[in-house]
Amino acid sequence: MDVQKTIRNLKLRGYSVKRFATGKEAADYLAGEISGTTVGIGGCMTAKELGLYDKLSVNNEVFWHWIVPGPETIAKANAAEVYISSANAMTEDGQILNIDGNGNRLAGQVYGRKRLFIVAGTNKICPDFDSALARARNVAATRNALRFEAKKTPCKLDGKCHDCRSADRICNALLVLWAPMGGMTSEIILIDEELGY
Repeated sequence: MDVQKTIRNLKLRGYSVKRFATGKEAADYLAGEISGTTVGIGGCMTAKELGLYDKLSVNNEVFWHWIVPGPETIAKANAAEVYISSANAMTEDGQILNIDGNGNRLAGQVYGRKRLFIVAGTNKICPDFDSALARARNVAATRNALRFEAKKTPCKLDGKCHDCRSADRICNALLVLWAPMGGMTSEIILIDEELGY
């Protein structure tokens, strides 16, 4: 994993990039950058591990369906001015991959925000697209499936993606960001810690 190469390529693709040694430093930075606005958070273990809901709620109205479940919260998160998500994987040449079941997290990254922050540990960086896709499917997605006790998917048994046809499947779409979406200021926050899935 070449973090400096990844940062160079993300910048060449048009992203602003900040790197932090710790999650606390990154969370403090975000709290300073985001103030007096509405914030949506997608399904994101990294945001949970960084305590972003509590930290950002001090000076913002924050919508996160992991805290207040329901479609109304998801709708408000996707209408927020600022959106925070993570990456399932990222390539050294700057592609950002995410898999989703319902699509709200993907939608939040591609349309309607004034600002997008993608917050990720450097453990998400992979050498190329194939290894990033393998990570997204066989690490991030399978670990995510384990969070849902009622879901019965084959990946929960062996930690491998089977591209299943299960009614409980949580991997229904793949988003690959090649560059910031038009109309949004997009910033990548890289943290030198193992975070999220």
